[in-house]
Order: sequence, then C-alpha cells, then structure tokens
Amino acid sequence: MNGAFHLTRISRRTSPCCRPHFARQQMGRSFGRVLGPELLHPTCEAAAGRNSPMTNWISGVCETNGINIHYLRTGGAKIPVVLLHGLMGSGACWTPLARALEGEFDVVMPDARGHGGSSAPHHGYQYDDHASDVVGLIRGLELSRPVLLGHSMGGMTAAVVASRGAGILRGLILVDPTFLSPEIQREVHASDVAEQHRQALGLQKSDLVAKARARNPHRSPEIIELQAEARLKTRMEAFDVLTPPNPAYRDVVSAIDVPSLLVIGDDSPVVTLEMATELRSLNPRVRIEQVQDAGHGLPFQQPERLGEVVLSFLRELA
Repeated sequence: MNGAFHLTRISRRTSPCCRPHFARQQMGRSFGRVLGPELLHPTCEAAAGRNSPMTNWISGVCETNGINIHYLRTGGAKIPVVLLHGLMGSGACWTPLARALEGEFDVVMPDARGHGGSSAPHHGYQYDDHASDVVGLIRGLELSRPVLLGHSMGGMTAAVVASRGAGILRGLILVDPTFLSPEIQREVHASDVAEQHRQALGLQKSDLVAKARARNPHRSPEIIELQAEARLKTRMEAFDVLTPPNPAYRDVVSAIDVPSLLVIGDDSPVVTLEMATELRSLNPRVRIEQVQDAGHGLPFQQPERLGEVVLSFLRELA
C-alpha cells in the first residue's frame, strides 16, 4: 500500500538533521556489553508509511551508535510511547497495540539491532547495547520524555534504559520482561533455541504460519503473519543477547525512578506474581497488573486486555 508523503509532518516530528526519503518497511517472541561508547550524533530519516500496516504511519531509519535502527511511527503532536519487542520480533509485531494507542499517543516501534529492517552488526547484542540504541533513537527523534514499553527482551532493555536515569522518560511499562536467575540464563543459553531458529530461517513464511496456527489456534491471523515475517528477518547474531550474564534485574528495578507498570500473565514461567511482589517491595514506584489466561506471550495471547491496561496507565501519566 502506498501512503502520501507528508513532508511538513515529518520535519516537525524529527530532528533537524533528518532528511525525508521513502524507506521500505521491514517486518515475536522472546528471551534475552558495554555501557556503550558515547552516543554518536544520531541522524534520522523518515518517510510516509509506504508498505506500513496503516497507510498514514511513518517508516523511517535512525542512525545511532554506528548502526541504522528502523522504526514505524504513528505520528502526531502527542505524548510519545516507544514499544520494544522481544527476541525474534519486530516493531511491526506491536501493530494491534499501536492501533489501540495511536488516537491519543505518538507510537514509535523500532526494530532492535539484528531484527527487521535494522542493522545486524557482528557484535554488540548485550542489553546495554540495546539500551544505548533506544537512548540514541529517543534523542535522534527528539522525543520529549516518552513512555517506554517493552516485552520480554524489550522489557529488560526498557528497564535498563530507565535505570540509567537522566530524566529522559515519563514512565515505564514492562510486560513480562526477561528477569531471569543466573541458573535459568545458563539453561536458556545452552538450549537449542538458536539452532531451532537457524532451521526456521530455511522455511517459507507459509510453513511458519501453518505451524504457528497449529500451535496457537486462538491467536489472531494478523499477529501470526507479523510474527512469521519478523522471525524470517531475525539474524542469528541477535541470539547473542542470550549470552550470560544479564543485568542483575533486582538492581535494575531498584534504580528506576519513574512511575512503572509491571504487566504479567497468570501463567508466566518468567515473572511470577511472587517475584513481581518482591520487585514492588524493592521499588514502591512499581505497580503490578496481572492478566488472566496469559503466559510469557501475553501481548499475543491477550492483545485487547493488554491494550486496556496500557491505555489506562498512559492516561494517568498524561
């Protein structure tokens, strides 16, 4: 689908160094070193949403930390909300939630490095690297105190960004982030998850969609299609994020100084209610919301309920 090119809209919402151009959109699930060199001066390019899920969405690229970060953006003079996906996902996997939010918020959906239309460098996939990319995107797009939301790998990334302080965030939403014990981190790293992905890359999209529909018969066809496209655009380097150690999540949560919402499923093996309660005791700014009939794949299992919970919290912050 072709969208109209809105030069005035793009130049108003991006940094002075941005140059409009027509960018091609590159279209999730989850688990996931250096505090990063000084952020380069990010440059961002944006185009009206050619091939975007919604014709008036923007597809753009932001250069930061020596790589290109592709993003989708709903736009508008509204409070920005940045959505971070999990491993094997993409910004486009947030399409259902973005639709629920775009009437009141400017929703930005980046592809993490190694995913979607973003660069895939040979190294630099630890959470601090991902967090530095997000900070670079926020600065490059000149987003004024956005709310940061992340699921799984994106949740840990969002938490690390928030723990750095610097006053750049308005609030934080963590959806079953990869807060894993050292033992579980080692188990995940030693598992065959990367090899399974290597084999999946040799399949056709139709094969992935058929398998996903068989496993998740109640999941929406749109989400299944988006996840299949995202998986085929996830490079093997992205799995380096599974290399231990992760940031110490208790220390990360303790350092967060903005209003925060922790959303978990009642059947998640990652962040349990007991664990969430402990995190709230470490940081009273953390609020807990448990969604029924959901596990680690909460955004895809209960997208409508997640939209309601997120929208309610965002309206409070606004």
